[in-house]
Amino acid sequence: MPNKITISNRNIGEGQPAFIVAEVSANHQQKFENAVAIINAAKEAGADAVKLQTYTPDTITINSREKWFFVGGEKNEDNPKIWHGETLYDLYKVAYTPWEWHKELQCVANDLGLIFFSTPFDATAVDFLETLNIPCYKVASYECTDITLLRRIAKTGKPVIMSVGFATLPEIELSVKTLIDGGITDIALLHCLTSYSDAPNFEATNLRNILDLRDRFGVVSGLSENIGGIETCLLAAAMGASIIEKHLVVDHDPSILDDQFSLDAATFNQMVAQIRRQEKMIGAVKYGPQSKQEQDNCRYRRSLFVVRGMKKGEIFSQDNIRSIRPADGLETKHYDALLGKTARQDIKYGTPLSWDLISK
Repeated sequence: MPNKITISNRNIGEGQPAFIVAEVSANHQQKFENAVAIINAAKEAGADAVKLQTYTPDTITINSREKWFFVGGEKNEDNPKIWHGETLYDLYKVAYTPWEWHKELQCVANDLGLIFFSTPFDATAVDFLETLNIPCYKVASYECTDITLLRRIAKTGKPVIMSVGFATLPEIELSVKTLIDGGITDIALLHCLTSYSDAPNFEATNLRNILDLRDRFGVVSGLSENIGGIETCLLAAAMGASIIEKHLVVDHDPSILDDQFSLDAATFNQMVAQIRRQEKMIGAVKYGPQSKQEQDNCRYRRSLFVVRGMKKGEIFSQDNIRSIRPADGLETKHYDALLGKTARQDIKYGTPLSWDLISK
């Protein structure tokens, strides 16, 4: 598998700037103008791409009030998330992005220079997204083990970014194999934190998974993060995550479904700016002087000097030449070769050695 993928002429992988994705999710509150505002905020904050989720209540679940269709138990002070106590169907009814918005939102994003793509949750969503000719597909953590969905996505032949969330290693291996068997060659795997909290659980973060996914599967790897703050994203990028995906709101509002673990526009901008600064510091593999200042400072290295006045014909020895600062004389690697040779002329104390002072 390649350790680089290309999406809409954007190269993603080792040696490239992190590909930063703003997740719209349900943060638009089913108001089209809110979705447009989030996309504009993503551009202003420095994101490379925006991503939707493509489903309807009926394509992702069924309308049932059986006990297993309720989310998160009863909502109370100890369990305050606004979707707790709702059925899956009722939750998705207020969270989904109307499909008729997709084309116009795609135009808004593309006009801003943002890459636009989405997460399909069933085959009908893939069929629909193909009519929009999106450049790649995202697979959500909860769907990364849906082999039938992966087979349908693989038929598109487009790059796939897949969050692996809490999938076990054998499950990830099967999912990757399914994509490869279906003909997909450009795959990115995202370590995904799915606690949906406002702060990280440091003991459960395990960002080393990002590097293991890259090395174990030979793919582009990154982080999809569903917790508050930017600390884990910054560390992941510094460790080498090639993709960072984060939920975005324009401004915080507790009535927004995913507000608790989303970034507002100002904080998203701060995250992007810090990642870009980190990338400059990480730089490239380059040995030798790293700047003009370092180049100038090279003159304070050691070199060979005459440390006792010498007469013409006198033999160079450890008594009259030494390795000292600065670097105006011959390099110290020539020290052994000079011992036993003779001075071509009188040489003053403190003179940097050069070949024209040495008899052949």
